[in-house]
Amino acid sequence: MLMKENQPLAPFTTFGIGGPARWFVEAASEDDVAEAAVWAGDRGIAMFVLGGGSNLLVSDAGFNGLVLQVALRGITAEAAVDSSCHKIYRVGGGEDWDGFVERSVRDNCAGIECLAGIPGTVGGTPVQNVGAYGQEVASGIERVRAFDLQQHAFVEFTAAECGFAYRTSRFNSTDRGRYVVTRVDYRLTLDGAPTLRYADLQRTLQDNRQESAETSLVEVAAAVRRVRQSKGMLMVNDDPDCRSAGSFFKNPVVSDDQVKRIAEAGVKDPPRFPAGPGQVKLPAAWLIEQAGFPKGYALGAAGISSRHTLALINRGNATADEILALASQIFTAVEAKFGISLDVEPVLVGFR
Repeated sequence: MLMKENQPLAPFTTFGIGGPARWFVEAASEDDVAEAAVWAGDRGIAMFVLGGGSNLLVSDAGFNGLVLQVALRGITAEAAVDSSCHKIYRVGGGEDWDGFVERSVRDNCAGIECLAGIPGTVGGTPVQNVGAYGQEVASGIERVRAFDLQQHAFVEFTAAECGFAYRTSRFNSTDRGRYVVTRVDYRLTLDGAPTLRYADLQRTLQDNRQESAETSLVEVAAAVRRVRQSKGMLMVNDDPDCRSAGSFFKNPVVSDDQVKRIAEAGVKDPPRFPAGPGQVKLPAAWLIEQAGFPKGYALGAAGISSRHTLALINRGNATADEILALASQIFTAVEAKFGISLDVEPVLVGFR
């Protein structure tokens, strides 16, 4: 286990923002994970687990503890013993997520094709219950293997034990900070049909004359990447809209009564999506724009993507404090206009 000191963290994040980690370790095996956890625990040092750096904002002061980068690799696939139409993939937590999606669609296995183009690592997907374009990883996860920092032992959870909900799991809620995910097992449907629920995706496929009963999983994944790129949500070198953490705010789930109050506020009827009995999901991007923050809005070196209102971006040499100042302006304006509090989606690291 190679321990580094005062390691800059900005290069490990898609935001390109953040100060140094006091100590830094790249864990290429489960033994490395256990050793690093013991090292930090014996010294009473705080530890943060880093994956692909795509869903976090690191403070300008950095992190005064140990940053453990999960770098476990490997993908194995085999037929499910209880089903001839499913395949089980066992994937190291440090594997690139989009690379795994590409592997699965090439194998003609359905279940995560609409999650193509999302940056980050496989180990981070169950933590946040990553989702987009009508799919969530919760529907494909079979089992999660992790190191328990309290019991200092490796444990495994079934999908039902992970507590999945919208952008939520036990790993980022009730048990936040307790587990280090080292492997995720996915159960995907062999020769399954693609998920084609979202209008943006349907339009893209139609524009390329690909939407039909014969549309392949590879074609759907490629179409998702085109949609994401059109919104600045695909990591492309030299694209300033890509220096972000993706969606900075979650789409709020509100009651039908709250939607009525929005109409009473004198704005047009908001777009909405069903979210259970008496509840709907509102697009945070719509709320933000209606509150006075258009695409391309800038506050110093921080700004809003020119292609997607949900993405706050580093326009050059933005600091973490500048990003948070912009986020605070947006939060305050949306709450004042609609009475709705937006929740931040990225993990904030090193802030007091």
